[in-house]
Amino acid sequence: MPTDTLRFVKMHGAGNDYVYVDCFREPTPADPAAIAPLIADRHRGVGGDGLILVQPSSVAQARMRMFNADGSEAEMCGNGIRCVAHLVVSRGHAPPGPVTIETGRGVLTVVVTPQGPRRSVVRVDMGVPILVPDAVPVDHAAAVTGAPRHGTPIVDEPTATLGPAEPWWAAAGLDPRLTAVSMGNPHAIYFCRDVAHVPLEAIGPRVERHAAFPQRTNVHFVTVLGRDRVRMRTWERGSGITQACGTGAAAVCVAAVLGGRTGRAVVAELPGGELALDWAEGGGVAMTGPAEEVFVGEWYGG
Repeated sequence: MPTDTLRFVKMHGAGNDYVYVDCFREPTPADPAAIAPLIADRHRGVGGDGLILVQPSSVAQARMRMFNADGSEAEMCGNGIRCVAHLVVSRGHAPPGPVTIETGRGVLTVVVTPQGPRRSVVRVDMGVPILVPDAVPVDHAAAVTGAPRHGTPIVDEPTATLGPAEPWWAAAGLDPRLTAVSMGNPHAIYFCRDVAHVPLEAIGPRVERHAAFPQRTNVHFVTVLGRDRVRMRTWERGSGITQACGTGAAAVCVAAVLGGRTGRAVVAELPGGELALDWAEGGGVAMTGPAEEVFVGEWYGG
């Protein structure tokens, strides 16, 4: 088990909180997958939705590696990359303005506008959404009821991923159809009249680990409030219920546009705050939101 002292910065983006290690200044932990569950523990550790390393990069101004609270490594985190960009600029590793960050999704460009020494507003080009099922990845035959249409995007498709109807479907006003989107990591999106009535703590883990999702999936339930506003709740792959999910908000924007529910510019209301999304026609999804430092400290290991 790790025992060395680890200096860290605790940050959050719209309540989606992680422990960050500035590996420009600190040694890179030897086994971050083992450390992540310990340091993210909200009772015996620092507490957070996971661990994010901010490292030098040979292809960008910094590299982000993200580990969920269960130790699994994820490709991308929209709220996390905003905090990484804030840290890179606030610690002098890059100047304010456009900053390039290497992620599991590739190199993404963010624009950092400092609001003070411990807070920035950050706009992220999240990239072009991925809709081809094999690339999400989602098993079309396992996800969709009826004859599968291999290679066809899953947008508002009748689905087996939720199982048979349950009493909460009526209370939530659930539309039991699936839209599957990748923003570098997989997302399953369902629309309903009232997200407050979704028993997310029970449904989230079942969908996350459904056989239709070979790499598991993030799970979102969404209420459309207007052509330019949605409300969502999230179960994150490897972390559980979180206050916000940036890649998820981008995926929800894509799903809402494809289903004809909203325009291309929407504000997503999440339990931890709001994120602004804008999906350019034929292009990528831009996301704008806050990045805030909470405290710095030293963790003595598990």
